Amino acid sequence: HKPQKLCWAEAAGTLRDGLRAYTALHYLAPVSPGTSVLVLDGASPFGTIAIQLAQHRGAKVISTAHSLEDKQYLERLRPAGARVIDVSHGKIDVAESCLEETGGLGVDIVLDSGVRLYSAEDEPASRCQLLPHKHDIITLLGVGGRWITTERNLQLDPPDSHSLFLKGATVSFLNEEVWNLSNVQQGKYLDIL
Repeated sequence: HKPQKLCWAEAAGTLRDGLRAYTALHYLAPVSPGTSVLVLDGASPFGTIAIQLAQHRGAKVISTAHSLEDKQYLERLRPAGARVIDVSHGKIDVAESCLEETGGLGVDIVLDSGVRLYSAEDEPASRCQLLPHKHDIITLLGVGGRWITTERNLQLDPPDSHSLFLKGATVSFLNEEVWNLSNVQQGKYLDIL
C-alpha cells in the first residue's frame, strides 16, 4: 500500500529502481537464504530497495554509506540487520571489511552503483572519491560470486579476468532499460508488481 503522505508521482518513481533491484536479485543473481550480498551506496533508492529485497529473501546484507546521514538512514531501515560500512572518510577498506565480515570467504553477490576503473591519479576527483576500485570488488567476491554492475564502460584486464576465472565468478551488467528492450521479458511487469 502507498503511504498517504506519498504522492502518486513519487510512488511511480520507485518502480524503476524496484524493477532494477528485482532484476538483479531474481534474474541476474538469484538470492537465497544465507547468501551474502554487498550493496554499494545502500542509501540510494536502488540500494534501499535492493537491501530490503535481499533481506526479505533471507540474505545477509552488507552495505556502504557515503555520509553519516546515509549511515544513520541505513541503520534505521526495517527490517534491521544490514551491516553498514561508512566509506565517507576514505579510511575504510571495503574489501577488507567484507572479507572480515564473511570470515575471509568473500561475498556471494555484489551490486554496485559504479566503480573506479583506473587509479586515483587517472580519474576525476569527483568520481573516485566514494566509488570502490574494480580490483577491490574482484578481491571481495567469493568463490562462485556474482558481480552485478551498472558500470557501462567496465574494462577488465587479463589479470582481472584470470582472478574471476579462478574464483568461478561472473560479471553481469544491469542496464535499467533491459525490460524495455527484451521481447522475452514483455508482460512480466505485472508478475512483479
